[in-house]
Order: sequence, then structure tokens, then C-alpha cells
Amino acid sequence: MDRKWVLGLASAASVMVALDATVVTTALSRIRLDLGTSIEQLEWTVNAYSLSFAVLLMTGAVLGDRFGRRRIFTAGLALFTAASAACALAPGVGWLIAARAVQGAGAALVMPLAMALLSAAYPPPERPRALGLFAGLTGLAVVGGPVVGGAVTQGLAWQWIFWLNLPIGLTVIPLVLRRVPESRGAAGRVDGGGLVLVTGAALGLVWGLIRSNAAGWGSPEVVGTLSAGAVCAVAFVAWQRVAARPMVPLGLFRLAGFAAGNAAGVFLYASLYGSLFFAAQYFQTGRGDRPLASGLHLLAWTAAVTVVAPWAGRLTPRVGPRPLASLGLALQAAGMGWLALVATPSAPYWELIGPMLVAGTGVSMAMPATQTAVLNAVAPEQIGKASGVFNTGRQLGGVFGVAALALVFGRSGGYAGPAAFTDGFTAAIAVSGALSLAGAAVALAIPGRPRPAPSSSPAEPVLTTNR
Repeated sequence: MDRKWVLGLASAASVMVALDATVVTTALSRIRLDLGTSIEQLEWTVNAYSLSFAVLLMTGAVLGDRFGRRRIFTAGLALFTAASAACALAPGVGWLIAARAVQGAGAALVMPLAMALLSAAYPPPERPRALGLFAGLTGLAVVGGPVVGGAVTQGLAWQWIFWLNLPIGLTVIPLVLRRVPESRGAAGRVDGGGLVLVTGAALGLVWGLIRSNAAGWGSPEVVGTLSAGAVCAVAFVAWQRVAARPMVPLGLFRLAGFAAGNAAGVFLYASLYGSLFFAAQYFQTGRGDRPLASGLHLLAWTAAVTVVAPWAGRLTPRVGPRPLASLGLALQAAGMGWLALVATPSAPYWELIGPMLVAGTGVSMAMPATQTAVLNAVAPEQIGKASGVFNTGRQLGGVFGVAALALVFGRSGGYAGPAAFTDGFTAAIAVSGALSLAGAAVALAIPGRPRPAPSSSPAEPVLTTNR
């Protein structure tokens, strides 16, 4: 077996999936105009992907361990590729939202199993380097997504951000079947009850938030969906206490680092994903920039990940995750607050660079620190489950962040013109700063750096693969 094939194919699949998480941001304005979407429908084009990705992420890992990682990984690639074609062919927004949900389901099968296949292919001494390359390429895809989306949308059409997945998927799938060996993990069972309840909880709460502006907080639809979501959330917790193989081991939340790290991560990604949803639209709808220019403008914010995140990852084992997580989230809050103050329809771009750099530096510090806090809190045999919980919380945090900021945007502004859009944008970005500040406060509860035991060997460093 040539391990380089496994690394290359797993990375190609991960890049394709990661790109679709952010490539759509710079296409949202064109999608809104071409399909005549409302703000609610525009939210669902993003949230349908993230929601199905989040609730099926841990199920995908279990299916791979039980039925074969290569088999389920390939099935996920095929599903993602087919759904991408469906997105490109969408005649209306309802079709697009449904196809995005299927895309998210495919991504939930691909991402955890890409890492599992890599871990199975490489022996422990070589594994950190392979996973580091994998994470770096995936991170570049996340950073480059808005630029790629802007270039493709401006040069061709927004549908081509989805057509691009077809040649990648159709090339990678047969190579995976030929070059990647099959592997399995410990046999496990899918927590069907937990899956149904967590899906109902997330869908009910997000639906209620999204519909509250149009239908009203006191409407039967909003009250009913929020109540159903809350009931499902309570039932999910109760079910996890008695399930034979729970999706989320609730006992882990008694560990301070695990609980605080996950909570800080939810606030971090709620702020980040919610801000990205509106930032590219601000450049196009608020300032009148073209799609490619808006993607390039966002590099002042997103490109910090490639510089700061590796440095923060190396520094975290020395100082502990708490200072970097809390400081990083505080910087993100400061950057968002600053951006809310200076963003206007006529603001020159140079005035926006400072707040975006501050916010980008902050999020790049907090990303590896929050995940390290979670992984360092658990025993080695629990790292896989802990990582799954963190990444599920990350995706759900992004879903709720988009819904919460859109709620504020709808109450303060709209799409009537640049001024109306900017009014809504600045109010939403201020809420993004408040979410980051709440995350900084929660991160202070992460335990400090533990003192090494003098009689034990040095602890094996935890590799952070967050993007």
C-alpha cells in the first residue's frame, strides 16, 4: 500500500467538502437575486448543509467502523457529488435547500472517515505529520472558499461552485476503491434514538428562530416549533443517560476542560459562521463590490488562519489552552465590535482591514486552543468520541449563529438598499461580538496548564485538526 495515495485522496475529499462550507458565502447575493429568495430561504441554503452535517457526523464514524471505512467513505463521496449536481441544477430555492441538506449528509460520511483512514494507514510515529498536512490543506480550502466562490460566481455563474465538485468526485471515487485499503474499527451500533431526538431538537429550535421575524414570536408555528425543539432537547439528554451506546457520553461534561472547551467552541463558531454569512453580502449589497472583490476583501479576515493558527497550535502546549482561548475570543469580540462601528455603505476598504485582522487573529488563536482543551480533558481512548462531540457542537453553533444574526438583521435592516442592508449588518455584527465575548468568559473556566508528574514520561502531544 502506498500511504501517499491515502493521504492525497483523503485530502482531496476533505478539501472538496471544506470548500463547500465557505464557497457559497460570496455567491449568496447572486443566489438571492437569481432565485428571488427571502432572508429565511437564504439562511437555509447555508443551515441545511451545516445541520445535516452536524447531526450525522458521529453516526458517519460509527457506520464506517461497523461496515468498513472505505465503503462508507466512498458512499459519502458519491452522495456528496450527486447532491452537488442537484444543487447546480436547482430550478428554485426549495430544490437548492434540499440538495444542500443531502450534501451535508454526504460530508458527514466523508470527513470523520477521511481522518480514520489516514490514522489506519500511517503508524503512530508518522501519523502526526500526515494529519498535519491533511489539516493544513483542509484549512486552506476553508480560507480560500470565499475567493473561489467570488471568482467562479463572477466569471461563470453561481451554479459552477457546485459543478466543480463533479470532476473531483468522479476522479477520487474510483481511485479510492483501487488505492485505499479497507479498515474497520470497534463494532458499534448507531444510536438511532439519539439521532432522531438531536435532529428534532436542532431543527425545531432553528426553525423557530428563523421564522420568528415573519410569523411573529407568539404565532402557533413559532411557539410550536420552539417548544417541540426544547422537548426533544430534554428528551435527548434523558435518552443519553440510559442508552446502551449513547451518541454523547454525558459523563464527559463533568470534566471542566471538556465542558468549558465545548461551550467556548459553540460561541466561537456561532460568531464566526454568522459573521461570514453576512460579511460577503455586505461587500456586495452594502458597498457595491463585485463577487471576486468581496472574496479578496475577506482575506484580511480569513487568511490569518494560515499564519496564526499554526503558531497558536505550537504555543498551546506551553501555556495551556485557557489564555489563548479566552484572549482569542476577546480579540474576535473586539474586531466584530470595531467592524460594527466603521461599516457604512461608503466606508473605504482600508478602514475595514484593521477590525478584520483583529477578528481573524482572535479566531485563529481560539480555534486550536478550544479543541485542545476538549481533547486534553479526556483519556486517550475517549479522544475520538470527544472530537466528534466538539465538531458536532461546532457545526450546530454555526447553525444557531446564522439564525441568531439573521434574526437581528431582519429586525434592524433588510435588502431595500445599501443603507438598509448596512443597518442590519452592523446590528448583526454587534451581536456576533457579544457571542464572542460570552465565549471568552466561558473559556476562563478551562483549567490551567497541568503540572507534569515528575515520575511519568512526557505526555504525548495532542494534534489539533480543527479548521
